[in-house]
Amino acid sequence: MATQLDNGIKPYNHYGAYLREKYNGRRVFKVIVDGNFTCPNRDGSKGYGGCTYCNVDSFTPDTARKIPSIREQVENGIARARNSYGAEKFIIYFQPNTNTYAPAHMLKMLYDEALSIDPENTLGLSVGTRPDCLDLEKIALLESYCDRYDVDLEMGMESIYNDTLERINRGCSHDEFTNIMGLLENSPLEICVHTIFGFPWETEEMMLRYADEINKNTQIKFVKLHHLHIVEGSIMGAKYKKEPFKLFSIEEYTSFLSKFIPLLRPDIVVQRIFGIADKELLIAPNWGLPKSGIQTYIDKGMEARGVVQGSLFTPRPIAANDNL
Repeated sequence: MATQLDNGIKPYNHYGAYLREKYNGRRVFKVIVDGNFTCPNRDGSKGYGGCTYCNVDSFTPDTARKIPSIREQVENGIARARNSYGAEKFIIYFQPNTNTYAPAHMLKMLYDEALSIDPENTLGLSVGTRPDCLDLEKIALLESYCDRYDVDLEMGMESIYNDTLERINRGCSHDEFTNIMGLLENSPLEICVHTIFGFPWETEEMMLRYADEINKNTQIKFVKLHHLHIVEGSIMGAKYKKEPFKLFSIEEYTSFLSKFIPLLRPDIVVQRIFGIADKELLIAPNWGLPKSGIQTYIDKGMEARGVVQGSLFTPRPIAANDNL
């Protein structure tokens, strides 16, 4: 008997289905652009060395790293998506490093250039950044594109605990994330939040509380859920080699997600449920499966457990002073 997964129905509100429904079945792909940004936690304005888990090369495709110009990156990315996947429409995705870490007028030049390459087939702009590299001027700049494009702002929350953020040398507190979410409360931007599960000092109960923090921010539309993986070239990687610590097995991570997804607000769209790194950079955990195999394993594991996104979500009561 065919299962829901066999019919393309996942236990969670997944991004692929969202794109197909929103864009009337057209094949929409993200085109990754490297704007040659750095990070305040690398260039000395906040710190050096970056977050302890981070090697930027581990999540930047070779094709983006080796192409110098914005135009070449977009043209090649679009051609590759069309030829390999039959893509029809595109979202320009400024992904590597901190893509609002520059004066607003410089950001505008970069965004405008990328969006101008194939305007007839470009539907959206996606910008990845940190909460401490946003302000009202940059938010207004991103909002200025909303009359022509769908614009999502992707922010790394990573953990909701300041102790964790300090231990991983994040250079950014959860309070800064909360403050920016306040500025974005009535924004037309579509907010995506990135989390990392599996820091060895955080218990399962602590990690499940991430759902409450995400749920209460009603402006959050998307999430990317990643497990902690250890990569070459990172501070955490050097420490792990000297003294390995507990990381999720694929079964343990599937079990955790099976508890987390039911707590997550049902309207939130899940863009990712695990993290990936290049094979030559990945130290651990090595689950011995390709990306598609990991996706299938987790999806089937959640389906077998009867997972339904939002089935355990309880809406917050409306306070007396809330706007009705």
